[in-house]
Order: sequence, then structure tokens, then C-alpha cells
Amino acid sequence: MDNHLLERRSRVATALGLKNELLLIGAGHPIALPENTDQTYPFRAHTEYFYLTENDSPGGVLAFDPKDGADGWVSFVPEVTDAERTWEGRVQPEGTPISALEPWLTNRRGRPLVLLGEPIRGVVPDPALIGPAREKFRHARRAKDAVEIDILQRTARATAAGFAALGEAIRPGISERQLQVELETGFFRGGADRTGYGTIVGTGSNSAILHFSPSNRTTVIGDLLLVDAGAEIARYVIDVTRTYIVGGNPDPFRRDLYQIVLATEETAIASCKVGAEWKEIHLQAARQITEGLIQLGLFRGSAESLLEQAAHQLFFPHGLGHLVGLGVRDASGTLPGRQRDERPMLSNLRMDLPLQENYVTTVEPGVYFIPVILNDPANREKYRDCVNWELAERYYNLGGVRIEDNVLVTADGPVVLTSDIPKVF
Repeated sequence: MDNHLLERRSRVATALGLKNELLLIGAGHPIALPENTDQTYPFRAHTEYFYLTENDSPGGVLAFDPKDGADGWVSFVPEVTDAERTWEGRVQPEGTPISALEPWLTNRRGRPLVLLGEPIRGVVPDPALIGPAREKFRHARRAKDAVEIDILQRTARATAAGFAALGEAIRPGISERQLQVELETGFFRGGADRTGYGTIVGTGSNSAILHFSPSNRTTVIGDLLLVDAGAEIARYVIDVTRTYIVGGNPDPFRRDLYQIVLATEETAIASCKVGAEWKEIHLQAARQITEGLIQLGLFRGSAESLLEQAAHQLFFPHGLGHLVGLGVRDASGTLPGRQRDERPMLSNLRMDLPLQENYVTTVEPGVYFIPVILNDPANREKYRDCVNWELAERYYNLGGVRIEDNVLVTADGPVVLTSDIPKVF
């Protein structure tokens, strides 16, 4: 077994602090398509299982007995059938036959059982142990090791190749769907295994729909064009957003919006240092966006008062970012034992923890004109004196601006893994 997997298992065992409890981590099983065919949805082993095995084998189980020390880990794998070899080309993964799992458990009957990953048929764990163990596991794998950082760097290069292809394709009259094809083709040519998540391409008012699926709508000169996409290699994902102006000649209002978001992103990236509280970086970004919108005449009042009322969420409705790596939102959440901050100004916070060395986080401020938010009667009443509603209504169909990069936190300061992807407006 590779040394980095041994180190991961040792780190997780230390973090969980098991004494008499047994640990089982299930890979999961394929899910059949609803058409009653022999096809399944693409299988991906549960993240907790994959992190410690680098094995995408359906039906696998990783077991750990702390009483056996460092040798207490056993990887149980199903036997690949002739049909699977014939139809899918699968090969037998290394490990102990899954048939040996039942005797392994029988020999340890009566001991508490912690189950992570996916459920395992016939295994009944202690449900009270699962939540605390999962929280400790998640925290133990937040810092990326050298192997993970190398994969993320490769994935960032593949993502940059896709955005380079996209940049060459942007022109008036091209559809969102066509741009998606050019972008994703660039990812694959750059070495990607697949896309990291559903590609977002939105032009004009579609750019304000946060998880918009590309349509046949075509670009128009002067439109905002927002693209949120990333490549995936070996299950590791890069998550990038760029906003373009079709035709490259923004009007003053769009240019000013872009500069507010860009300046906010640059400030936030510079703040991604070891020990920095993410919550404070998020609030700093919300304050900077609010101050910019006051200068634009959209907000009325002081930034601090507007933040206290959560008014910034009218135009910046999501969190500043999340951890990324083994999946697009990798091990985010809160520091173990930390309670959620219930202040309204932080209701959209995606994670609450201090940044540590080798964390990789997205930084993605944005400003949007979202009619469903701005037309909400409750918002109109609550913020009637905070917003220049006449000006806001003028730009209902403008869309949105978001800029997002992936930042590696190091002892020497932040390193932007996605710095090779230009920010051209």
C-alpha cells in the first residue's frame, strides 16, 4: 500500500480515538436507472471510503479494529464476476474477499460498531456514534497532503485549458450550450477525467441564476456572461467562476459592479492565511460589497447597519466560499464542537472554522440582480429604506457577476491554484 494511504489511515485512527469500538466504512452500491434496464447511474464510492482506499469498487468495506494497532485495517472487496469482466471490463481490486467480513465481525461480536460511508447490508451500528465520528473524520482530512495537492494542481491546469478554449469561443450569437461544449472539450483535452460538477453557463439575466444549466439562449453584445465550471481528475475537483462581457465593452454600471466583486475577491484571497477565521473573511467580503453598492447608489445607510440587517444578502445571497478537493464541497462545515452562529448576517455562511495550512478553499464573491429576491414583498417591506428600489428595478434583467478562485493556504501565505485562468472583462 502507498505510504500516503498508510499516513491517512493513521491520521484518521488518531482523530477518531477509538478504543473498543469497531469501524466499518462502506463504499456503497450502484443505483439502477429507473427504466428497468441493466444500466446504473455512474458509480462513485463514498468519499470517506475512497479517501482511505483510492478504490472505486462497488460493495467494498474498509474495517478497522483499534485493538490490532496499525495493522487493524482490513480492506474487504467483492469478487468481480465473469459478467462484470465481460460487460464492464472490471478487474479484481486488491484486498480480502468480502466473504471474510462476516467471520471478522463474528470474532468481535458484542463490541460497539461505528459505521461511516454508505450503509452495509446486515450491519447494525450504534447510531449515537456515527455523528461524532463523521465530524472528527471530516476534520482530519481537511488539510490536503502532498498527493492531493499535486492532483489539484493538475486539475487546475486542465481547468485552465478549458477556460482558454472558452475564451476563444465567446462571441455574439453563440449559445450557452455551444460554449459549454467548447469549455468541457478543453477540460478533457487538458487531461480531465470528467467535469467536476454540472457546468454553469448563463448569459444576460441567466447569469443571476446561481446554478443555471446552459440553454440555447445566445449571447448579445453587452451581456454579462457567467461561467462556473471545473475539471475533475482522480475524483479531485477544481471550482472556478469567471464573468465576461460579450463584446468586451461594458457600460459604466457593469464595469463598476465587476470592479466591486474583483476588489472584494482580491481582499479575501489575501486574507486566506493560517489561523484566519473564515467567518471573519466572509463578513469582510460582505462589508466590502455593501460599501461598493452604497457608492453605486443601490444601498442607503451605513455598511454596518446594513450588515446587521442582513441587507447585503439581497445582492450577495450565498457564502463567500467552501473547501474543495475530493469533491466540489470537500469537508466544509464547522470546527468540531463549534455551534452555528445564528446572527442573520451570517445565515448564508457555508463554513465556520479557522483556516489551517494546506486547506484549499474557494473564494467566490458575487453581486446579482435576482428578481425572485428583489420582488419579494417581505424584502420590499423590510428593506424599504435601505435600497434605492427605482435603481434596482432598472437593472432587474442585468444578471450577475461572480469571480471565483481556488486558494491553497500555506505558511507563506495564500497560493492561488487557478491563477492561470485570466480575468478578462
